[in-house]
Amino acid sequence: MGKRKSSAKPAPKKKMEKLESVFNCPFCNHEKSVNCTIDRKEMIGELTCCICQEKYSTAINNLSEPIDIYSEWIDECEKVNDMDGEISPRSPPLTHHDSW
Repeated sequence: MGKRKSSAKPAPKKKMEKLESVFNCPFCNHEKSVNCTIDRKEMIGELTCCICQEKYSTAINNLSEPIDIYSEWIDECEKVNDMDGEISPRSPPLTHHDSW
């Protein structure tokens, strides 16, 4: 005698939630005005605000998603804002030249 086929069906595949690719602009504060484009061939991710035309681009890897690029942009903005008023390590030292 042969075995009966199992009546258990495979579990349905879970649908992955789609991550956002449109974001709020940190400069003009408009909602859903920043679009993300990813060029996997050139390995570059670019964010552009359609209101204030602010742009940000960065190198990406094969696993990069639009939210990763946006998060990196926000981190860069915060870093620049934290350095505001401070002397950056790349800026030349301040010197005072007295005339004789």
